[in-house]
This record gives sequence, structure tokens and C-alpha cells, in this order.
Amino acid sequence: MKIEALGSSLILSGITGFEICQILECGQCFRFEKLEENHYRITAFRKILEIKQESDTVTLSPCTYEEFEALWKNYFDLNRDYDKVKGIISQNDSFMEAAIAHAPGIRVLNQEFWEMIISFIVSQNNRIPMIKKVIENLSQAYGTPIEGGFAFPEDHQLAGASIDELMLLKTGFRAKYIKDAVSRSLAGQLKEDSIKALPSSEARKQLTSVYGIGDKVADCVMLFGMGRTDVFPADVWIKRVISQLYYGGADIPLKELQTFAADKWGENAGLAQQYLFHYARLNKIGT
Repeated sequence: MKIEALGSSLILSGITGFEICQILECGQCFRFEKLEENHYRITAFRKILEIKQESDTVTLSPCTYEEFEALWKNYFDLNRDYDKVKGIISQNDSFMEAAIAHAPGIRVLNQEFWEMIISFIVSQNNRIPMIKKVIENLSQAYGTPIEGGFAFPEDHQLAGASIDELMLLKTGFRAKYIKDAVSRSLAGQLKEDSIKALPSSEARKQLTSVYGIGDKVADCVMLFGMGRTDVFPADVWIKRVISQLYYGGADIPLKELQTFAADKWGENAGLAQQYLFHYARLNKIGT
């Protein structure tokens, strides 16, 4: 990958295993706006970034080399060799080969821990357009204004919001879950550094202590907000997908699914889940 500055933009050329439409629209990220084909505006880490891709060239604006190295390089997971990962997880696995071939440019973003907690609470029994709308509502109502938009609100900024006020922002039944997460965070029970220091099983236990957070949401937080690629976010639908693809349609308990994913994909289970999730959703597998 070659990096070149051009005015207020940074141009990455020769980039491989990277398709911005697949990365942003595979269900892991909610604060983006599509401007045109392969051209998006992203809000993250109190910044707004425009990203445009043409073949293997990606333009980031506004972005300096220093900002790219400090923030966006890790955000887009550009330190990971995805070609190597894809080779490992698809070995002797025709289903995974097909999933990867369908969306070879997916990368797992490294997003903000607190934002992921609230975002995936909001995601429960919800469609992506509505999730995006609710998160934008929360940001506009309680977040800090930044140039061109609003940052995602921190816990103390959400502290004064009542359940009724949160429901006015279309959070629905999730309002009480958000309220509990805010209270626990302010009480020091959701400290990012402390939870990140825990093994995945203990981190999951800490996250699921929040009212309304189950294993699936906790695993999404760990994967997208903690970089824990060993976790495999699974719900009833993913269970049906795995059952259909790998068990001939036989019903399997979620616990057995987790053991299957850990044994089969190990430290790359979360990355495998993203390829399968996107592939199955677009091809209506498991529905």
C-alpha cells in the first residue's frame, strides 16, 4: 500500500482486501451516509471522514498522515493481513470460500467501545435503517457538536435523559436498557480498560450484567468495540445459518454452535462470522 498526501486528503493506493461498501454495509457500523457509489461520510471518534474508493485506490478527506497513523489505520483494521486470514478460515470449507468470494473486501472495524454498547442495545429486533436513525437521534439530542455533525454522546451526556425522553427518539423498549447501561457506566462498572483486560468469557459476563444485554450483544461489543476476533456473535438466525450450511439442517443448541465456531475458526471466529453473516443475509440463507 502506497500513501500520498494531496491537499487536505490522503490517498491510499494498491490497497487489497478492502471494499468500502462491503465494510460499511455488512451490519457492523451504523454512523455512515452513502453519498454516491463507493463514496461515504463516516462519523467516528468525534471526527467526520469522507472516504471514496476507485478500484484499489482509497481517498480519505480531510486526513493527514499523522491522523491516519493514529486513528484511521487501526479503525479500518489495516494492520491485519486479511488475505492470510481468509486462507486460514476457508481451508477445506466450500461454504466459507463462497462467503468470502461473495464479499472479499469485508474488514472488521475497530470502533468505540461505549458507542458499540449503546448501538447494539439499539440493534435488538431492529432494522439497520432504524438503528442508524435512532443513533443519529441520540447524537443530535445529546452529543457534542462537531464540524459537520454531532459526536456520539458519552455516558454523562446521556445521564439526564429520562426513559420517556429516550423513547421520543424512537428507542422503543430499548430505552430502559440504555438507561441501565448509562447508570452502570457512570458507576464505573463498564470501564473500557478494565473490561478489555479481562478474558473474553469474563468480559462477556461483565457486559451481560447490564439490563437488556445478552450474549449476542455482548459479543458484538467485544468484536467491534474491543477487537476480540475470537468471539462469534450468534442469535437464532445465525444458528439457523450454521445449521443449514454445516449440520444438514439439524437443530443445534447455541452453546454447541459456539463450540463449533471456536474449534473451527479459533481466534478468527469473529471474522468468519462477518463473511457468513453478510453472505447469508444477502442470499436469504436461514430465513
